[in-house]
Amino acid sequence: MKRTTLLLTLAISALSTSLVHAQAQDDNIEEVTIIGSREQALRLAGSAHYIGSDKLAKFAYSDIQRIAREVPGVSIQIEDGYGLRPNIGIRGVATERSGRITLLEDNVLIAPAPYSAPSAYYFPTVGRLSAIEVVKGPAAITQGPYTIGGALNMVSTPIPTPMSGNIITEAGEDSTYRVHATYGGRSESGFGYLLETHQWLSDGFQDIDRSNNNTGLDVEDYTIKLSYAPSNSAHGIELKLQSTEQSSNQSYLGLTDRDFDNNAFRRYGLSARDNIKTEHEQQILRYSYDISYSLDVSVTAYNNEHQRNWLKTEGIDFDGSSSAEDFDRTSWANVIQAINTGTNLGGLNPDQLQSILDGSSDTPSGSIQLRSNNREYFSRGIQIGLNWDGMIGNSAHDLEFGIRLHEDEEDRLERNSNYSQSNGELALDDLGILGNAGNRVQEARALAIHIHDNIQLGDWTLSPGLRYENIEQKRTRYTDGALRTFRDARQNDTQVFLPGLGILYQVSDSLSVLGGAHKGFTAPSNSPNVNEETAINYELGFRYQNDSLSTELIGFMSDYDNILGECTSSSGSDCTIGDAFNGDAATVAGLELLVRANLARGGSYKIPVSLSYTLINGEFDSDIADTDFFGSVSKGDPLPYLPENQFLVSVGFEKNNWAAYVSGNYVDEVCVRASCGAFEKTDDTFTVDIAANYQFNRALNVYARVENLTSEEDILGRQPYGARPNKDRTVTVGLRFNF
Repeated sequence: MKRTTLLLTLAISALSTSLVHAQAQDDNIEEVTIIGSREQALRLAGSAHYIGSDKLAKFAYSDIQRIAREVPGVSIQIEDGYGLRPNIGIRGVATERSGRITLLEDNVLIAPAPYSAPSAYYFPTVGRLSAIEVVKGPAAITQGPYTIGGALNMVSTPIPTPMSGNIITEAGEDSTYRVHATYGGRSESGFGYLLETHQWLSDGFQDIDRSNNNTGLDVEDYTIKLSYAPSNSAHGIELKLQSTEQSSNQSYLGLTDRDFDNNAFRRYGLSARDNIKTEHEQQILRYSYDISYSLDVSVTAYNNEHQRNWLKTEGIDFDGSSSAEDFDRTSWANVIQAINTGTNLGGLNPDQLQSILDGSSDTPSGSIQLRSNNREYFSRGIQIGLNWDGMIGNSAHDLEFGIRLHEDEEDRLERNSNYSQSNGELALDDLGILGNAGNRVQEARALAIHIHDNIQLGDWTLSPGLRYENIEQKRTRYTDGALRTFRDARQNDTQVFLPGLGILYQVSDSLSVLGGAHKGFTAPSNSPNVNEETAINYELGFRYQNDSLSTELIGFMSDYDNILGECTSSSGSDCTIGDAFNGDAATVAGLELLVRANLARGGSYKIPVSLSYTLINGEFDSDIADTDFFGSVSKGDPLPYLPENQFLVSVGFEKNNWAAYVSGNYVDEVCVRASCGAFEKTDDTFTVDIAANYQFNRALNVYARVENLTSEEDILGRQPYGARPNKDRTVTVGLRFNF
């Protein structure tokens, strides 16, 4: 990394020299986006989608999963029903913990440790966001390190230009309450500020056997922004400080199919103690400068710190154990699968296994393991962007150069404790030694450079780009105990060049054709002899737009040279956490359709309709010997959690101060493992949501929302440990007040 540090130093020096001799121009700090608006998305030579504040306000969702399903090509694996730790994939990449897509807030990496531990155990509070952006295909080459599927950028609330504020307050079933309040503005001198808070509380929609504990959440979110950008200066600076605390009584333990059919919203008493507490702190300092009318530069320093401790039941030792260090665990996933398939496990028949889950059977001393998954993360770096708009001959250029020096770390100091079940209650038998469930540090350092140009030549737009990633990853393990005595270490280094090209041809004012190809990449883990995940990605399609109709149809294919599997607790697999596996070749192909129209022809009302449809097929291209992660894979086996068909259709009615909307979302059943055997599929599902609002005056708006109107109870996931439901029908009412 000495060379990369030198390279960054030289780049900063060169840019600093440019700034000293630059001319002053008028400028204002703006929110950092990838796309910027829906209109700009339509002009890109690549697939991109922008969901702005007006669109977000129609249903006023606080769950990213309900918002992201509007974008074709996006797949969701439901886990908790609230989207606290969403599982999002784009164009067939693995959905688990959104670890295979690039997650950003204000164009800054936001996962707890994007390279060394990318699983999204932190996700921005969606209720406070002003816009959502999704980029795919060659358009995503400016974002990394995960470029096969694409990137999801979440745009925070901007500092308003006039001094103003707003309060959103809502109440719903399950004692659910949410408040979002902002106040701020900009002065004539160029100083601006924003104060913001978002409070979210719920008792949850599930009930725990023999327990008064709820299954809900408590989220406190605070943001401060300060900016200075005088109108007569080319300089602008902004500081963002953001803090979130969360406590949620969430569990990895699901249900057997029989119990799910009887009561989908039940939780076993074994999970009564399960709870995750998190704290997240973010600081972003950004400086921008207009070097000239056509050239500008931005420098961003960022720091994210995240701490989580998830106490959750992990499994059972049927014979009991004398200590937490001597524990031969069988995961609850295996117990539930044995009950589902009617097979014996651990010397017990399915009825005996069921009685343990029901709490009607006592277990031996030390037989049940709970783990305190205590981890600390940081993610920090500096990134520089240089943008030039100008002409070279007859071609117009929008050239972007970016460089980022980044480091992140995950520090695990976890504890296994042993309990027993007596009269349906858990009793502690052995606390265990600190570090006996994991005592290690994973770290990564990375240099990322990209250059991307939008070249306009008459009716043609060409978008060539090149990305370079240089990544050093290391894991150091220590022996059990609070004192860190070295045990072993391993390292994996990666250097990769990722070229891409997008092409758009404007056939007419309404019709354009686009296509492109790029090399996609997923950063490998620190496991030695594990290759990075790479794929050659293609897309081809068209866009049509007139005054009342907007249509986009894009076909895509990802040809994987190596698909990567990484063992995590949330995968529910019986493998060593942190290990990774080569999955060899695979192919994902699909079709994305997006249609928006206004069915009202004139008059004083509108009938907006939209359809988002995705057809996708993903399968392994070769046989894979039995592994702890993939299992035994045969050529043609499906990639897990990829619905072949999914669509979202919505219809609205808007007249004067009234508006009402209804949406229906269908998702095919999916295989949760490549083998797709018995009890390894989810249900297909169709969910209907409705919303309405009334604008009393410029200041006051009242709205109502019903999620899952028909109370569907479907198995939407089977990981980590058993069947998991969608959220039950939920009625919410709210007020928006602007001042």
